[in-house]
Amino acid sequence: MKPSIPKGSRDFSPQEMVKRNYIFDTIRKVYQSYGYQPIETPAMENSETLMGKYGDEGDRLIFKILNSGDFMDGVPSNTIESKSLTKHISEKALRYDLTVPFARYVVQHRNDITFPFKRYQIQPVWRADRPQKGRYREFYQCDADVIGSDSLLNEVELIQIIDEVFTTLGVPFIIKLNNRKILQGVAEFIGAPDRMIDIATAIDKVEKINVSGVYKELQDKGFTEEQIEKLDDFLLLKKPAQNPKSMDSYELAIADLKWLRDRITDDSLEFSQPESIDKGANQLEYIFKSIRALNLDLSQKIEFDVSLARGLNYYTGTIIEVKVDVSKCKSEFTSSICGGGRYDNLTGIFGLPDVSGVGVSFGADRIYDVLEELNLFPNDIVASTKVLLINFGEKESQFCLKVLKDLHKAGISAELYPDAKKINKQFEYADKRNIPYVVSIGEKEMESGRVALKNLLTKEQIEIPLSDLITHIK
Repeated sequence: MKPSIPKGSRDFSPQEMVKRNYIFDTIRKVYQSYGYQPIETPAMENSETLMGKYGDEGDRLIFKILNSGDFMDGVPSNTIESKSLTKHISEKALRYDLTVPFARYVVQHRNDITFPFKRYQIQPVWRADRPQKGRYREFYQCDADVIGSDSLLNEVELIQIIDEVFTTLGVPFIIKLNNRKILQGVAEFIGAPDRMIDIATAIDKVEKINVSGVYKELQDKGFTEEQIEKLDDFLLLKKPAQNPKSMDSYELAIADLKWLRDRITDDSLEFSQPESIDKGANQLEYIFKSIRALNLDLSQKIEFDVSLARGLNYYTGTIIEVKVDVSKCKSEFTSSICGGGRYDNLTGIFGLPDVSGVGVSFGADRIYDVLEELNLFPNDIVASTKVLLINFGEKESQFCLKVLKDLHKAGISAELYPDAKKINKQFEYADKRNIPYVVSIGEKEMESGRVALKNLLTKEQIEIPLSDLITHIK
């Protein structure tokens, strides 16, 4: 049998895992510094927990798990060729994201947690998507959510977390903000108040299929030419020209929000004035002003994007998306590297209504690709072992075991080569493993109490007292 793995999944080498853990550890450390607590949920959930939460397209991308045993037993014969077959043969599914399982967790354990509840979760998710560069069927998400609070200060805090993580990783970034209430108002404005999800799902693909592709999809969904023309007026922000050179990101965002407000309060226009647009604009303005007061530099990294939709059904307020700032680096990476938003009643479907939450999710796999592309991984995170002890034979290796124990006690990662092979072979092993230090303790060194220490990076070799070995390496 030829060894292989399913498309859209990957093996990770030790070198890759060291780099991935660098990303996870960076995110985890920032989460913990803001008071977020870790939880984990199962890889699989009951199908009813997941279905209907991500829109029709999201539901199609959920991996269903066949029931154990004879999964066709008891299936009515008239459902064999119908879509209703799935519910008879599959009661469980792999989780599509971490947010819906988190909402289920909150309701199931509501008597054991303190609200507002701040949690983080770093686990894999699965989507039956078409594999391509930057898009996988199995990938990790690194989520942080606050649930049980309506305060917009939570959004401000999550934006601070985004800034701290990407600043630590060295990634130049832009944070794009919008609000689902604005999109709901746009849906009302074009006369389709019940079809905001269809609009959001379509415009969420604008970078993949361009504006013309979005409008074609809306046409296919039954929107009229007049509705699409009105939609175009809002989503392209056909406002008076501004001079970006004379305005920073904050000023541009505030000007755009003012334009939206003026647009819906202009009595000369012949259309209804959706209040939800004004509510969404007010919330965004509060967030922008809070960030501006907090950190002038961060406020230059935030943009208002009225076409930002994020096509998940459960968002109801602020929506967030982070991308690489390609204007500040030589990168063609256009995919989102972090995203999230406010959801007001996700727990309601599990029996706990009117509990608002907000969260963000870092895409570890895409962040990895960006760090590789921009050469941003630190050089000193590649090696997991710092010291290799050469094995000269039975007597010497027994002596080295004691040295190895002392190195471990001192917090130095070290290993003893297991076989007394040729010295060149052992040095080659250290070189391929990117182990920076090699210690040679033969019979002569055991008698003299002095050891040979070689730095494979500088090729320098010195003799030092064994008692100084730990201090020297540190």
